[in-house]
Amino acid sequence: MSLYIGREAAKLWKRLWAETSTEINLLAENWKYILGGLIFQYIHGLAARGVHYLHRPGPTLQDFGFYLLPELGQDKAYISETVFTFIFISFVLWTFHPFIFKSKKIYTVLVWCRVLAFLVACQILRIITFYSTQLPGPNYHCREGSKLARLPPPNNAFEVLLINFPRGVLYGCGDLIFSSHMIFSLVFVRTYDKYGTRRFVKQLAWLTVVIQSLLIVASRKHYTVDVVVAWYTVNLMVFFLDKKLPELPDRSGAAALLLPLSKDSSKSKEENHKLLNGNSGDPADWRPRIQVNGKILEDGTTVHVEAVMNGV
Repeated sequence: MSLYIGREAAKLWKRLWAETSTEINLLAENWKYILGGLIFQYIHGLAARGVHYLHRPGPTLQDFGFYLLPELGQDKAYISETVFTFIFISFVLWTFHPFIFKSKKIYTVLVWCRVLAFLVACQILRIITFYSTQLPGPNYHCREGSKLARLPPPNNAFEVLLINFPRGVLYGCGDLIFSSHMIFSLVFVRTYDKYGTRRFVKQLAWLTVVIQSLLIVASRKHYTVDVVVAWYTVNLMVFFLDKKLPELPDRSGAAALLLPLSKDSSKSKEENHKLLNGNSGDPADWRPRIQVNGKILEDGTTVHVEAVMNGV
């Protein structure tokens, strides 16, 4: 038993080391995209913090979803956050599964480059939208009478730039249309729907997002319009961007060998191309070949490759 465990542990360590080396090479080529996406997450938080200074509490607007869904109450507001946290953590863990499991379809760095591109595009539209019109927040801490509904003018620039994380994020007001929670959830689920391999998990993921949409409205964290706009805006944005971005390389079979991990790997890619096309290493041997009746035709020259049978 100990021998088996030791052998499997050695295999896991080799797999982990090989995957780490591959991802480091990819990160060296794509670090600018990753860094840019992460920096914009801060910019998005800064914009949400800024609109809170402009927020003016008022009567809650009429909302069709508020009539249909009973109010959960302030003591149960954590339920929607719990569902969102489950979606977020599950997706992050899935993107790192190539480090552990044998069957893998994605490269972690490349998937996050794609995800961050989707998030940034949607968040740019969100910032433009919630700065265009400030609505009175329906959340409990954004209503009239709450001390958190309005922020006093900042004393200095650092007070704004620090965002007061995480309290400033959890108790923000004014950044309503459209829901940031729905942006993350829909981008994550659409990404898994395309690159994931478990059909049941895909169906469960979409069901979870629908449940989260209802919980957000029932918790009065957003108006129904915030959720509805997120559903079609995020899906359309991901749909069009997905066609513009380069497709991820397929890791199944021999296709994975063709991924250039660095500039030095172009030679290996060229050699793989030769092998897949039946050519040797000599560039002069890269000639089109047509096999006819056991013969290979090369530039008009006939070369016999089958043994003569039946005395013919």
